[in-house]
Amino acid sequence: MSSPTCSIHRHELGPMENFVYLLHDHASGRGAIVDPAWDVEQVLEDARQHNIRITDILLSHSHYDHINGIDTVLAEYDAEIHLLKAEADFWGARLPKARQHHGGDVIRLGESEIDVMHTPGHTPGSACYLLHDHEHHHLIAGDTMFVFGCGRCDLAGGDPEQMYTTLKKIRQQLPADTILLPGHNYAPQQPSSTLQAQFEGNPFLHMENQADFVRYRMQLHDKVRDTPYQAVCKKDALSALK
Repeated sequence: MSSPTCSIHRHELGPMENFVYLLHDHASGRGAIVDPAWDVEQVLEDARQHNIRITDILLSHSHYDHINGIDTVLAEYDAEIHLLKAEADFWGARLPKARQHHGGDVIRLGESEIDVMHTPGHTPGSACYLLHDHEHHHLIAGDTMFVFGCGRCDLAGGDPEQMYTTLKKIRQQLPADTILLPGHNYAPQQPSSTLQAQFEGNPFLHMENQADFVRYRMQLHDKVRDTPYQAVCKKDALSALK
């Protein structure tokens, strides 16, 4: 995935089908790794081959399967870690060179601008990172939204009511042609998607009120669906509530 200012390299790594993203700002040669985990050496080799200098690590949240490669990156690069303050408070870890953000902050990677969105629900400080360029917007969503799915809310720090509000905000505020880049490959035939396709086929975006969403996420979804996720029309999604 490439634009005039920034390229996004996607790597599927580990036993949980994680996506680790390498962002490359063309003008400066700087790079950022989003959610370094598992065999992150593959990502570092990719950076070497493209002469990318890793200066930043962006964390969508603090679950082990998204952060277990941080030390490997820091052993080679003096990179700054970025995460939301709410996630740092929830995690409680002492991180070297960590910069704590609030929703609405902007991270500048050379000439590339990355908006930090606070998207709680999976964890209290979950973040999505929105990259702008002249042609497209890319939303790196971590475990907030998957292709035709969304993150669990039954783990420590999860909150389905917050997740409902977060997904509603994404739907209302972001352009439909925004490209969704999820944190896991749970729809293997479609590793990325437009938000328009999610508006049409993601069952979590079909729920008409918070109560229905909470019931569907917490009680029904895992009984009626399994990976790989496929599109679900609104009629079929709402029929599961009956």
